[in-house]
Amino acid sequence: MGRPKGNPRKEHYYQAAKRHGYRARSAYKLRQIATRHKLLKGVRIAVDLCSSPGGWSQVLREIEQGIEIIAVDLNPMAPVENVKFIQGDITDEKIIVQIEELTRGAADLIVSDCSPKVTGNWELDVARQLFLAETTLDLGHRLLGPKGRVLAKVFQGSGFQEFLMQSRSRFRTVKLIKPDASRKTSAEIYLLATGPRKNEAN
Repeated sequence: MGRPKGNPRKEHYYQAAKRHGYRARSAYKLRQIATRHKLLKGVRIAVDLCSSPGGWSQVLREIEQGIEIIAVDLNPMAPVENVKFIQGDITDEKIIVQIEELTRGAADLIVSDCSPKVTGNWELDVARQLFLAETTLDLGHRLLGPKGRVLAKVFQGSGFQEFLMQSRSRFRTVKLIKPDASRKTSAEIYLLATGPRKNEAN
């Protein structure tokens, strides 16, 4: 968790995360969303994509100690108690099969705070981030039951409206959420999709 520079809002969450023992400031985004939207209600198995360094897995474990959590990231992640970790690319079919094996082919919640490596080219960065969000929703469609939920970070830029329309065609309800821990000026927003339409044309 790198120390923020010159942003009082980031500094506040950085210091709070240190006090609370969270590995990343972004843990507060998930905490706020989970509390306000009852994200973990009825959840038995959750998948945390792009999980390293582990802040979101910590929050999931803290809020609901009884759930199974499978965390996945391309980078290593220090162990979180009772969290199973897969190191690999979430776009790799072999990794997806491992996720299916650990979830026994069914999950109740998939969360994703995925971001690409920033290139400085805004359009390219947005496109890469939307691809990660699409990958997250694809996995949700593959693993979730009728009431399953996906929470994915999205950058609002070129292609965002098309992605939103596609998401609404594939899930029964779709909400856009901006937690207080996100900067108001940031292009990031979280999409919460519930109920994959598996028996309908996409």
